[in-house]
Amino acid sequence: MSNRSYYIAGNWKMHKTRAESAELAQALVSQLKDGKHKYLVAPSFTSLETVSAIVEGTNVRLGAQDCAAEEQGAHTGEVSVLQLKDLGVQTIILGHSERRHTYKEDDALINKKVKLALKHGFEVILCIGELLEEREAGKAEEVCETQTVKGLEGVSAADLSNLVIAYEPVWAIGTGKTATPEDADAIHAFVRKVIGKLYGADAADKIIIQYGGSVKPENAAQLMAKENIDGALVGGASLKTDTFVPIAKFS
Repeated sequence: MSNRSYYIAGNWKMHKTRAESAELAQALVSQLKDGKHKYLVAPSFTSLETVSAIVEGTNVRLGAQDCAAEEQGAHTGEVSVLQLKDLGVQTIILGHSERRHTYKEDDALINKKVKLALKHGFEVILCIGELLEEREAGKAEEVCETQTVKGLEGVSAADLSNLVIAYEPVWAIGTGKTATPEDADAIHAFVRKVIGKLYGADAADKIIIQYGGSVKPENAAQLMAKENIDGALVGGASLKTDTFVPIAKFS
C-alpha cells in the first residue's frame, strides 16, 4: 500500500445562497473535526467569503471552482487568483468537465490557469476524463493522457507537489452511472504511469488522484479500497451533510 493520504473534496457547483452555504459549512466543520482524511469544500464565488470565515483554522480547506487565466485586467465576469487569495482560498479546481465541455475551455487555457494558480501558491485540482463516446471508441486512456500531459505542460517537479489530479469519467457525472471501482482504478493506474513518464517514479507514487463521478455513500468505500484511488471529488452528494459526511468518513 502507498503512504498517500485520502483527500475528499466537495464541489458545490452553482448551488446555495450565502446563508445556505454557511449552514452547510458549519455542519461539516463540526461533523468532520475528528475526520482522519484531508477535506475541502468549493462553494460558488459569491459564498467564498462567508464560508472562508467558517472553515478558517479547521481541517476543512477552502476551494474555488475556477479562476481566470489572467492575473487582473479588463475581463468582465472573471475572478482572479489575487481576489481568491484575498478571500482565503487555498485550492482551485481547474479543467472540470463542465468547464471543458459546456464552456469550451481547451487544454491550452486550462494549462495557463494551472500555471498561474501554482505560481500564486495555490494547490490545484486538475480534472481530466473522457466522454462516453470516447470511452466506447476505446480512447479513454488517450484522452486522459492528452489532458494530463497538456494540462501539466511547463509545470515543474517542485510545483507538482501542490497538484492533485481528479479523474472524472464525464459519462458518470450526475448521471447516476459510476465507473466500476475496477474501471476507475485502471485509469488511475494509467494516469500514474503518465506522471511517472513525465516526472519519475517517486512523483508518480506521491501524486494524489481523486475519483469523481456519482460518488455516493454506498460506493465510496469500494472505490477508496482500490490501490490507485486516493480520494474523491464529490458533486451532488457534497450538498448535504447526510451524503457528504459518510463519504468523507468512509473508513
